[in-house]
Amino acid sequence: MKKESKTKRQPTHVVWQVIGESDKAKWIRVGAGWANKDGKGISLVFDAYPMTGRIVVREVTENEGTDAPGGQE
Repeated sequence: MKKESKTKRQPTHVVWQVIGESDKAKWIRVGAGWANKDGKGISLVFDAYPMTGRIVVREVTENEGTDAPGGQE
């Protein structure tokens, strides 16, 4: 049996709900994602399930862990 590390891995992706288009779009963080070990997929965890808009999954960057893309919040 493999021992699992007690340190939590940081998410590699952020899940956003996007309502609207272009500069008027509102980006709301609704979850996070972790790249699978085989590199062929992403496991997602949602804090909320959006009923409107669209879902966007983006890689985490220095600012993107907390800030919405394009300066949106």
